[in-house]
Amino acid sequence: MADELLTPRQVAEELGVAPRTVQRWIAQGRLAAVRVGGRERVSRSSLGTVSGVSPNAASRVRRGQIRSLLIANRGEIAERIAKTARRLGIRTVAALAADDRPPIGVDEVRSVSGYLDADELIAAARSAGADAIHPGYGFLAEDPHFAEAVVAAGLTWIGPPPSAIALMGDKAAARQKAAGLGVSVVPGYDGPDDDATLADQAERMGFPILVKPAAGGGGKGMRVVTDRASLAEALAGARREAERAFGDHRLILERFLEGSRHVEIQVLFDKLGHGVQLGERDCSAQRRNQKIVEEAPGPSVGEGLRGRMGDAALRLAEGVGYIGAGTVEFLLTDAGEFFFLEMNTRLQVEHPVTEAVTGRDLVEDQLRIAEGRPLSIRQSNVRIVGHAVEARLYAEDPEHGFLPASGRIVDLAWSESAGVRVDAGIRSGDVVSDRYDPMLAKMIAYGSSRAKALDRLRGALAGTRVLGVATNLRFLRWLLDQPVVAEGEMRTDTIDALRLLSPAQPSAAIWRGAARALLRNAPDGAEPWGGGWRTNAPAAVRLTSGDAERRVELSDDLPSGGGVVVADDVAYADVEGQSLEFRLAMPPTVEEAVRHAGVSEGHAVLTAPMPGRVIAVRVREGDAVPEHAAVIVIEAMKMEHAVAAPFAGTLTRLLAREGQQVMRGDVLGEIST
Repeated sequence: MADELLTPRQVAEELGVAPRTVQRWIAQGRLAAVRVGGRERVSRSSLGTVSGVSPNAASRVRRGQIRSLLIANRGEIAERIAKTARRLGIRTVAALAADDRPPIGVDEVRSVSGYLDADELIAAARSAGADAIHPGYGFLAEDPHFAEAVVAAGLTWIGPPPSAIALMGDKAAARQKAAGLGVSVVPGYDGPDDDATLADQAERMGFPILVKPAAGGGGKGMRVVTDRASLAEALAGARREAERAFGDHRLILERFLEGSRHVEIQVLFDKLGHGVQLGERDCSAQRRNQKIVEEAPGPSVGEGLRGRMGDAALRLAEGVGYIGAGTVEFLLTDAGEFFFLEMNTRLQVEHPVTEAVTGRDLVEDQLRIAEGRPLSIRQSNVRIVGHAVEARLYAEDPEHGFLPASGRIVDLAWSESAGVRVDAGIRSGDVVSDRYDPMLAKMIAYGSSRAKALDRLRGALAGTRVLGVATNLRFLRWLLDQPVVAEGEMRTDTIDALRLLSPAQPSAAIWRGAARALLRNAPDGAEPWGGGWRTNAPAAVRLTSGDAERRVELSDDLPSGGGVVVADDVAYADVEGQSLEFRLAMPPTVEEAVRHAGVSEGHAVLTAPMPGRVIAVRVREGDAVPEHAAVIVIEAMKMEHAVAAPFAGTLTRLLAREGQQVMRGDVLGEIST
């Protein structure tokens, strides 16, 4: 009934906020209350003063059923969105760049030049007859101008209001907003950002500090700085990455909280102003400030802490007029203090772990909210059951500093087992380039307990095989076996402190299997250098793998090469989860011999550690180079890597130039003492 009197808790349930929020509204006079029997009661008819809508607003909110959806993204998230849309009877259209392949499960494909041209994406949606656009994550997902353009074009935007994206996308403004709403922020500085001011503020704060781009997310451009001497280079590098990734070079500083956990809260808000929080995810397992393993619920978060963090997340989201699915990220100390980090105004990569423990489909929630429907859940109905853990499979080489990797996938197998979900955007034969983010897939395991979920994820990783491209699969297997993971004691800086794996070493049997596979695929009449069949002596062939070269003797009982895949005269073998390459060795050239001989005589060859684009050449040929100084900077997959001088000397040869595309192993220059 219109004049029904509600308790503050009932009001909180009705509006999807925390009871403390209702009590604050009453104390501030924003929400009228009367005393009945010594207790406060609120008239249902007065709820519109705080929710922004009248009690009958649901009937007046503009609703429009989504019938056709353009997915303005690629890879696993495009296939993930298409899967839910198909279940809901929504036609899906994929935007597809020329160097990409269509995602599985879409109804139609529209060609685009890339995923960053808003006008082109909107034109593709219109030409395909789509009435809505889902941006996924990355690319334009958190670009308020894209959101505005979608709405202006008369299309439904699957995301929060542009104003909320703009505010939360500016880390300086977001920090200030959070503090104004009573949410604790990491101590730091978010004012004018000229280098001199930042240097003074860093000295004031004390080291270590974290340099962060004011725009964007995903850990891109972030630098941990431990002393004043390394600050200038960190600021320059962070500005370059921020400008390329986000078109905005502004920076902020934050105190680096050593030993903290990264814990985030998933929120949902409908267009009526109702909101709920779906619990937390612990994302503390990180390298280069990017997440590797995530889980829900957090192993260090109990009901009380969950409630406090959830209240803070709802307060912030409500304060910016949020609509849709979003994530409020915090740093959590062992003392139970938590500090606002940032808000991601989109679907998170790690959303499947929340889906697993709450039983919800967050993409469906996004679509239903965008259609104008009220939330189908209240805070009192949220239940977290069991445990879920997700591992991200990246095209990168953990044995060489987690550098991005590229190549063609020649063989691929996923584990199919109970309680395991694989969200993948790759297939055998796909080319992994340095143009896109290196994440290939996510493996999510669910169990009735944390131990069960971890066991299932270990089994899923053990049953996965990727050949042709270096990945972090072997590293993930190793990481999940570390006591710090089993005990739930992972922190954001733990991986940096762990003694990492040594490079994978192929056994003699694998060398022989690679030899057999290569010889079977060699052209008729070909004679591999350094061996082959000989009279009165064991036949042999010389192979190379990475920097190693080995003479492999052949015999009648040589393995058939099972498990080894040959493509383009290269044999690929799985060694403990890592894809290793084997080639027939070629006769050494004079230049190669001189180069190797010079290494021990004060001579070094600088080679590209990863495929990418040369973005800076810091030294000219003939210049003196200090030890460890950056000579050449390469960018790939939105990550910078400096090729440094191994010792002090003179740059005697320079082969690299700015803008040049290089492959891993390409010679960039030479240094001599």
